[in-house]
Amino acid sequence: MTFIHLVTHSGGFHADEVLSSVILTRLFPEAKLVRSRDEAWLTPAADRIIYDVGRAYDAGAGIFDHHQKPNPLRPDGQPYSSFGLIWAHFGRDYLRALDVPQARADAIHAAFDADFVLPVDLLDNGAMDPGVAGPLSKLTLPNLLESFKPDFDDRSPEADDRGFHRALAVARGLVEAEIARLAAKYRAETLVLDAIEAAGAARILELPMGMPFRSAIEAAGADHLLFVVHPRGADWALTTIRLGADTFESRADLPEAWAGLTDTALEAASGVKGAKFCHNGRFIAVADSREAILRMAALALEALE
Repeated sequence: MTFIHLVTHSGGFHADEVLSSVILTRLFPEAKLVRSRDEAWLTPAADRIIYDVGRAYDAGAGIFDHHQKPNPLRPDGQPYSSFGLIWAHFGRDYLRALDVPQARADAIHAAFDADFVLPVDLLDNGAMDPGVAGPLSKLTLPNLLESFKPDFDDRSPEADDRGFHRALAVARGLVEAEIARLAAKYRAETLVLDAIEAAGAARILELPMGMPFRSAIEAAGADHLLFVVHPRGADWALTTIRLGADTFESRADLPEAWAGLTDTALEAASGVKGAKFCHNGRFIAVADSREAILRMAALALEALE
């Protein structure tokens, strides 16, 4: 179905209708985005999608609001915002429009919903305390998008629309970047799983290039792996494997004697010709060749015994 009008409310704006507009304007690029509270625009019709306004949720009629009582809820009972409703109904079409492989579409749709859409839904409905972000709460996505609202004393008629469209441009870049990151993560997973199979019982995993690897290692149950090596430009890198997404603690650290050293100092400490750098945090080291980095990895394993 082709829509020629995308209708949301005028005046002040929030992240949910801005992000909904990202999805809908990609799917219906020829449609006109209308911001209005005129009842004529808020009446369902075959030529329009109405969202975050209208006090009704009826996908068949093309209206996606969440402010009415009873409000629409996710299957687990958590509240939807307009973004969640639009993503639930149009998200897979959006992924196809971005050429996400069909085999990964369901996984990416679910991951984006859980990590990106749901927090917006909860914050918009007051079901999540913004303070959970701690001192960075002002840097949450809703706050950043809403920072484009006009100043209180800017009374020009176009001020709200101008701010909305500035926020929309930023939101579009963020959403597309996150979808691209998720698609890349799943592409990497295939490569990492192949490398794990090839490595067998080895405790060092060699990858053909730098890529996200921790989640695939966990999914494979490869608890025996301690270090990863891969080319990095003209050099090679040796990295540790973090215990989780929310910690810098690793399964094993690089040798303490290497911490913070570079070039000849690191060569002397490690005994490896071509050793170039070891981070003071002992989670990454660099050498100038595959042979040198594999030797450093072997020495790191020996240091743990």
